[in-house]
Amino acid sequence: MPPSGGDDNIQPVDLKAALEERYLAYALSTIMHRALPDVRDGLKPVHRRIIHAMSEMGLRPNSSFKKCARIVGDVIGKFHPHGDQSVYDALVRLAQDFSQRYPVVDGQGNFGNIDGDNAAAYRYTEAKMTEVAALLLEGIDQDAVDFRPTYNEEDEEPGVLPGAFPNLLANGASGIAVGMATSIPPHNAHELCDAALHLIRHPKAPLEDLLFDPANPQRGGIEGPDFPTGGIIVESRASMLESYRTGRGGFRVRARWSVEDLGRGGYQIVVTEIPYQVQKSRLIEKIAELLIARKLPLLEDIRDESAEDVRVVLVPKSRSVDANILMESLFKLTELESRIPLNMNVLSMGRVPRVMALNEVLSEWLAHRREVLQRRSRHRLAAIDRRLEILGGYLVAYLNIDEVIRIIREEDEPKAMMIERFALTDVQAEAILNMRLRSLRKLEEFEIRTEFDALSKEKAEIEALLASDDKQWQAVAWEIGEVKKKFAKATELGKRRSTFADAPDADIEAIQQAMIEKEPITVVISEKGWIRALKGHISDTSALQFKDGDALKVAFPAQTTDKILVFTTGGKVYTLGGDKLPGGRGHGEPLRIMVDMENDQDVLTALVHDPARKLIVSSAAGNGFVVTESDIVANTRKGKQVMNVVMPDEAKLVVPTKGDHVAVVGDNRKMLVFPLAQIPEMARGKGVRLQRYKDGGISDIRCFTMAEGLTWEDSAGRVFTKTKDELVEWLGDRAGAGRLVPKGFPRSGRFSG
Repeated sequence: MPPSGGDDNIQPVDLKAALEERYLAYALSTIMHRALPDVRDGLKPVHRRIIHAMSEMGLRPNSSFKKCARIVGDVIGKFHPHGDQSVYDALVRLAQDFSQRYPVVDGQGNFGNIDGDNAAAYRYTEAKMTEVAALLLEGIDQDAVDFRPTYNEEDEEPGVLPGAFPNLLANGASGIAVGMATSIPPHNAHELCDAALHLIRHPKAPLEDLLFDPANPQRGGIEGPDFPTGGIIVESRASMLESYRTGRGGFRVRARWSVEDLGRGGYQIVVTEIPYQVQKSRLIEKIAELLIARKLPLLEDIRDESAEDVRVVLVPKSRSVDANILMESLFKLTELESRIPLNMNVLSMGRVPRVMALNEVLSEWLAHRREVLQRRSRHRLAAIDRRLEILGGYLVAYLNIDEVIRIIREEDEPKAMMIERFALTDVQAEAILNMRLRSLRKLEEFEIRTEFDALSKEKAEIEALLASDDKQWQAVAWEIGEVKKKFAKATELGKRRSTFADAPDADIEAIQQAMIEKEPITVVISEKGWIRALKGHISDTSALQFKDGDALKVAFPAQTTDKILVFTTGGKVYTLGGDKLPGGRGHGEPLRIMVDMENDQDVLTALVHDPARKLIVSSAAGNGFVVTESDIVANTRKGKQVMNVVMPDEAKLVVPTKGDHVAVVGDNRKMLVFPLAQIPEMARGKGVRLQRYKDGGISDIRCFTMAEGLTWEDSAGRVFTKTKDELVEWLGDRAGAGRLVPKGFPRSGRFSG
């Protein structure tokens, strides 16, 4: 007989079948136990085990720090049978405030930096939990979640944490499994709580209602990702909505920058925030490589002046370089603009990997919070029942104190005798036997009755809670409300770091235009549509000459690098380059030579293009809407139709938006004041009614800040201001008729000054 373990015990198997079986086991292990987070607590197993191990070590937020070596040792020894370095790397990431929007671990020592430098070895660093980790664990000792045996069955570990904090969306997650991956950007906890509370109140609410609506800011909701490193998100609302609906998409994030004036026309650009997960040192190296390769002709030099905060200085080639175009070229060529992917592939209920929409993620988290509430309530109810049973026995003992003392002193089996004599339970009899003599006083009886009544009341409340779905959701909403207060936007940790802006796509032509010498000009357009550009900024236009029968329509200062937007009475917008305008000699050229403008249309007005600005466009009949300037830039001679008007109506007013209210004056000299937010934002259309008229139409519009009041100037140059209290009689809703204008208002019916 061959010895055990010899070659004769080797069984041949099919290689293909063996590989398939073993790779499938590996794939399932990677998906279920390594790479994908649980939708309920937002944690992967290694993170959950780190937090649980720290909890068992007593590393609460108010405790002292302990060496990371001890934490890592406990994690790999008790819960996580993997390498120490992988566990330490996971621990370090949980402590990095540039990786985690809401750090779960409070680290002391060198935990790495945004340059990509590694953390110090775990024998040098120390850590404990933050308030976020404490919230994730809240109720874990009250049977809130199920525990399971660890890998060696010597201990138990939670399968999921109670998760009072919306960790999955607040801190995000990323991971690569077999055949699938996940990538979830971090969000603002205050906004997530807003959305969750709305979902509790309206369980069937559409996804749109969970997102922040600029037209209804009081409702709150999720504006979009909120990255720990800040930055500016330049993704459109429609694109973000689609990403959240499908669970797949992405967000364009740009660095935050500003221009520092150096005097004498010189400036430098300072980058103070870079996109999420971009290493600053690698970014600077990339820009330096492009400089050496002469692929950034607009940039002279780059300096890293960062200390604790990011400060990267970009020096332009010359003072004539347009800072915006320089940055657009850098956004196009470097990681100063990055796309953060969204792939909400998570473990549903800890078992099934699937891509979920935003509202599904929140719904599963809320369902988990309700289950935790139920389990904690049942656990508390059981504890109350046990205590009430004991207190009931104490009360029987006090009512029969002499007999109880006699039984204890004289009977051989006092426990059995008390159970028989007073119909006590075994637990009650044991509790009575364990009472101290000092407890046999009248005050103690009063305290027991007080405790009994209080626990009975609490029991009734918990039973009512468990019997009512509405009360359970009210309790969950209260808990979420407390989290919302803790991470309110007024707090340092809770305030939003990433902001939103529109960012037009830069192209090679725009970069080339930056080489144009930046010079001041004055754009002049006549009533009959002749256009010219005078050198320099001219404030006095009275000396300008025009053809017979013609006069000044509009004149304004600009730069040769500016884009000029020309609006027509037909509702169209044409875009002209400041450097392409005819010179100031003579009367200029007809605008119709430069663009394809219809013969039945006239110039309404013109202005310098500001991509960040919004405009109110209005027809003579009083219809209007808000449009973003970046959406109306026309790149062809044909222009872009912005306002749809039908004769005899025509476009009449183009007013930049500012402040929070709008004052509209009609030809009937009636004025109406209403919130700017009541005017919808559109890319093109007829608009909505701004003011109601029986006869005539609109005369003028002015945007203003209500707190500063409404100001105008009469023909004599006198300035009038109406305060908020004085404007009450003109304040109403859009499409109202309004009231006659205040005393002192210009007879022309138009604001001036």
